[in-house]
Amino acid sequence: MANALVSIQILPTTPGGESVIPYVDRAIDIIKAAGVPYRVAPLETTMEGDLAQLLAVVQQMSEEMAELGCPSVISQVKIYYNPGSGASMGRLLEKYPDGQ
Repeated sequence: MANALVSIQILPTTPGGESVIPYVDRAIDIIKAAGVPYRVAPLETTMEGDLAQLLAVVQQMSEEMAELGCPSVISQVKIYYNPGSGASMGRLLEKYPDGQ
């Protein structure tokens, strides 16, 4: 059972002032590769899973930005941690099946 939801907005400083979109796409690829449930939204992506695993994904995203040549990266992170009854995007969003 998942015990956490972690939402992240990653804001890399790109080499030469390039568009951040390819870098954000790479960060989302890292989330996909982690194999955790996730949901992309316009301003952030939310992942569901074990807190330690999700924080490791956040770390990997930051390290990848550096490897791609970004001199710095800001990550805005929100964490919902519920070790007792668990954390679920589906449960929190069940009132909003169409996302509205």
